[in-house]
Amino acid sequence: MTMSDSPARRRIAIVTATRAEYGLLYWLMREIEADPLLELQVLVTGAHLSPEFGHTVDLIVEAGFPIGERVEMLLSSDSPVAMGKSLGLATIGFSEALQRLRPQVVVVLGDRYELLAVAAAAMVHRIPLAHIHGGESSEGVVDELVRHAISKMSHLHFVAAHAYGQRLIRMGEDPARVFNVGAPGLDHLTRTPLLDRTTWQQQTGFVLHEKNILVTLHPEADGGMEGVEALLAALDRFPECGVVVTGSNADAGGRAINQRLKGYAACHGPRVAFFTNLGTVAYLSLLSWVDVMVGNSSSGIIEAPAMGTPVVNMGQRQKGRLRAPAVVDCLSEVESLVGAIHLALSAEFRQQAARRESPYGRGTSSQQMATLLREIPLAGLLNKSFYDGVI
Repeated sequence: MTMSDSPARRRIAIVTATRAEYGLLYWLMREIEADPLLELQVLVTGAHLSPEFGHTVDLIVEAGFPIGERVEMLLSSDSPVAMGKSLGLATIGFSEALQRLRPQVVVVLGDRYELLAVAAAAMVHRIPLAHIHGGESSEGVVDELVRHAISKMSHLHFVAAHAYGQRLIRMGEDPARVFNVGAPGLDHLTRTPLLDRTTWQQQTGFVLHEKNILVTLHPEADGGMEGVEALLAALDRFPECGVVVTGSNADAGGRAINQRLKGYAACHGPRVAFFTNLGTVAYLSLLSWVDVMVGNSSSGIIEAPAMGTPVVNMGQRQKGRLRAPAVVDCLSEVESLVGAIHLALSAEFRQQAARRESPYGRGTSSQQMATLLREIPLAGLLNKSFYDGVI
């Protein structure tokens, strides 16, 4: 495929595999869609196409985005063998999709394993790759390796903080191709109208308590269930709190976690509710009201602190990421979790979280990225040299 700066609209392909990733990409997609010099192509894959994970492709359709291709690749198992086979299916599917759509830039976000297939397909088709949220560290999961591998296969880098950009440069990436735009998830805080409590309760059917805990938990690297059991035992120590649990992702071990969380909610009547998928607006609305968020999701590192919500981050999944003062880390053990939740619920800690300090920008990421995707010359972009200069 020959790359050229044509006077026609520049075709930008956005790839999304999960509900959380789509939420982070939403405003960038809107910016591209509204730009007369850009053409949006949306490639949907992974958990989006699975009824088990909420068939969240429906949310993209309802939002009116044009879906250029649906790449089926997720098998009905989350074992390592199934994930490896899924990766192979994804590589085939994305190669065919890119051949048909012929985008001029492909955009991926984060560290999902599906994105390795996208990067490989873009590489062989000679299409520049733009990577969002590179340079970060999540030492507790395989995502750490995936993220850095994608960074080395990318030609443009949109990082969430200065420190992450510096890490990419130390990895040999050209400083001229690294742009600190902040975290796109924060764009929702400045652009997305949230629900009021009454509307949220009517839509979900769950009645919030005077105090509420949001639980968002994903698999750790060891794939064990000990942390899940510790968290549930810790939640039993706060019977006065309402608990809203959101479904785990499609990583290896996610199905087992969801089964256990669903069972816990079913046994705890109206105090606990489990939702496979709340959707971006309902999730962020809830995140802005709850007294504490507990789990190991990146939304507890990025979005929650910017909303003034205290966060208890458990385990190793987010190890290595920049922290805001609203985050307290703890072990995946009962007493450690209980102590951390008590601390997060304290008046002093809540006052600290209310300052909404964040190292991840101020909610203007999508506009910056859209401008760069429109204006960066494509000629020569595929040529990469290892940067050995001064940082």
